Amino acid sequence: MKVLHFYKTSFPDTIGGIEQVINQIARGANKWGVKTDVLSLTPHRVPRTIEINGYLAHRAKLDLQIASTGFSASAFLRFAQLAKQADIIHYHFPWPFMDVVHFATMIRKPVVATYHSDIIRQKHLLKIYRPLKLKFLGDMNRIVATSPNYLATSDVLAKFKHKVSIIPIGLDKATYPLPCSKKLTYWQNILGTKFFLFVGVIRYYKGLHILIEAAKGSNFPIVIVGAGPIETELKAQAAQLGLCNIKFLGQLSDEDKVTLLTLCYGVLFPSHLRSEAFGISLLEGAMYGKPMISSEIGTGTTFINIHNETGLVVPPSDPIALRQAMQYLWEHPEQAIEMGQRAEARYWEHFTADQMVRSYVDLYADLLKHDHHH
Repeated sequence: MKVLHFYKTSFPDTIGGIEQVINQIARGANKWGVKTDVLSLTPHRVPRTIEINGYLAHRAKLDLQIASTGFSASAFLRFAQLAKQADIIHYHFPWPFMDVVHFATMIRKPVVATYHSDIIRQKHLLKIYRPLKLKFLGDMNRIVATSPNYLATSDVLAKFKHKVSIIPIGLDKATYPLPCSKKLTYWQNILGTKFFLFVGVIRYYKGLHILIEAAKGSNFPIVIVGAGPIETELKAQAAQLGLCNIKFLGQLSDEDKVTLLTLCYGVLFPSHLRSEAFGISLLEGAMYGKPMISSEIGTGTTFINIHNETGLVVPPSDPIALRQAMQYLWEHPEQAIEMGQRAEARYWEHFTADQMVRSYVDLYADLLKHDHHH
């Protein structure tokens, strides 16, 4: 069986959440005898095709970007060629250019789309895109949502409920480095062992301005790892409030990240908008057995973090509730440890890459069995 994945970016060029998911599915499906091609766009002069983790990554040249949607003239032909050889096409939604390619190349193969997120930000363009989006999703044989919570709260998914399957995003702990004792000692000397940790790209929807507000008048150390578009304004906000308990560490290596996940007391994930559809770095907190604090935005974050079981869930955009949650964990170390243990158990039960891959491989097999296009 051969599957073609299509998304605007992919490993090894960029390493966002969706790229990680595609990479995990492609490398994992290989073990089940599923061959995979991944097609993405890139602005860089790179080899057009490389082999990575047992699958082929193909790139078409990115010609222009409008409203964070990449367009590429050469992608039409590349896609058509690869689709011809594939048994199943696996799309990753949203990416409006993909819908155009799908209809322009008149694909007659079983098609599945993983629905990673509603489109939140581009309100005006969305009006123009809406009919195409509904036509595209209507054309899919199956749509995959990444959590039951997201399915329950997405107006778009509600329209296609009859063909939605839920497959949570999974991580493979074996692909993460083991922290060495030198790194552990190094970071422990700098940060101690009782600190809260945020890991992620520093974007508007991550809710870090709420976290900074919440840190006011508290003295527990908060460590922020990652870089991103609004980094400078957040640092300015922290400086303005005169906070000395927040440390911005910037971008760190995977080994450093894993070391901090191992050392930290709890993981903070204050995302306050539905743009945060799942929360892979929240799941990493669970994988490392840490109690979590996140907010209720109707998405996968509350599928990972169950209130009072694996951590605490607070209302979004509420710095006082966030501060109280941190205070509670800080003052109740026994509960914090137990929550962390339950978080890790929940990871092994629901969120391993193996489980995710097996669910997709089963779905592919099912699609081929009921394929009406042949």
